[in-house]
Amino acid sequence: MTELGPMPPTPDVGPVAPDAGRLEPLAPGLWAWLGTDGTGAAGPNVGVIVEDDGITLVDSLCAPSAARALNEALQRFGVPVRRLVYTSSHVESVGGSAVFWMAARYGRTQTSALLEQPVPVDAYRRLVPGFAHDYDEDFSTRPVSHVVDAAAWLTPLVCVVPVGGQQDQNLVVLVPSAGVLFAGALAPFGTTPNAYDGDPEQWADTLGELRDQATVVVPGVGPVGGPEQLTAVQAYLYAAADADGDAGRIPAGPWDDWSGRDLDEVNVERAARLARDDRSVPMAMLRRLGLA
Repeated sequence: MTELGPMPPTPDVGPVAPDAGRLEPLAPGLWAWLGTDGTGAAGPNVGVIVEDDGITLVDSLCAPSAARALNEALQRFGVPVRRLVYTSSHVESVGGSAVFWMAARYGRTQTSALLEQPVPVDAYRRLVPGFAHDYDEDFSTRPVSHVVDAAAWLTPLVCVVPVGGQQDQNLVVLVPSAGVLFAGALAPFGTTPNAYDGDPEQWADTLGELRDQATVVVPGVGPVGGPEQLTAVQAYLYAAADADGDAGRIPAGPWDDWSGRDLDEVNVERAARLARDDRSVPMAMLRRLGLA
């Protein structure tokens, strides 16, 4: 028999980010990893669904070192990560995916296509400065292995549902038996949405459709909430769509206390471009990326 020798290094071995987040219980077998952005502020979250055959994750954090911290915390459950659901193709959803290299990866057709493109590491460094050190020449994400373009049960607990708005194509995960929605990229709580490649009005419509699906909502960023928080994000997105390209026309609302309000100009510009059938990336976003 051929001697295979030792296994080569794998992405789950390497630096582990300190204070990268914590697990919060939601219901039997259901957890939320409430993450940080590498600077101590709230960062991307991950849904954790533990069943006898293994774990389903909803998103993978924004960087490998943060994902390794999550992976270490998951060892307490004694079962492997079997499935990883991407709610979008953005770095907050896929940046830590290489750490879970043995998991099946579920995403939309758009997500699959975008993850086949070269990784924009310079943009990631600007978008996520707290983890810029992770985005080196060896950084990579894991492509979609299973395309999901129709609602499907992945396990007896986990139902994936195609939606759109944050991008043209997104996924969310429902656990109907527990009344829990893992909304991922569709629901930032306490921070301003970024619709630079989405559609603010469609996004708001989608949140209205999701509002009655669960009593507990795990957002992509921020604390665990519920339908009331979805309604606040929906109202903000409608306001951005109605602002006619002028961020100053967004009225007062629950969003007055949110972080990241400099994204107002991105969102209103995107909505105004879409109204003209222009799907290009807003100049306000290109300036943030150093590309304008």
